[in-house]
Amino acid sequence: MWKQRDLEKWDESVFRLIGTRWMLITAGNAQHFNTMTASWGGLGILWNRPVATVYVRPTRFTDSFVKRYEGFTLSFFKEQYREALNICGRLSGRDVDKVSVSGLTPVKLKDGRMTFSEANLVLSCRKVYGDIIKPSNILDHSIERHYPRKDYHCLYIGEITAFLENSSAT
Repeated sequence: MWKQRDLEKWDESVFRLIGTRWMLITAGNAQHFNTMTASWGGLGILWNRPVATVYVRPTRFTDSFVKRYEGFTLSFFKEQYREALNICGRLSGRDVDKVSVSGLTPVKLKDGRMTFSEANLVLSCRKVYGDIIKPSNILDHSIERHYPRKDYHCLYIGEITAFLENSSAT
């Protein structure tokens, strides 16, 4: 079902992938994991390796999983799954089994990280850096409008260890 792809031959625009398409950030293991919808992040090269950067508010249940586990996945879906991603962004895993409510099917990857069988593209990442955004380091103060409750995002950088395409995703 999952086909390993070569990042060097990836021709899709990263700006079209993150920012216009939502993704699920998922961390944990098959017995205990959580996921959340995200549209902020970045892909690039840092420290001579391919990386993904994600931002998770510490108030989100998923943040405790990203902090605790070695890595996370970024799962991308076709437009027909927009409502499932809405559910994963609107509901908290603290209160409800949002994976069941969304109708998504969890899948454990070879590296033990979790994704969903409906995803058509998955980046599996090993955490290499994490820190909270510090208000004293914000240079453009217009950004503060994103933090009326002062709940600054945690920034996580993960080395992309697997780039997977699901040819059977509908």
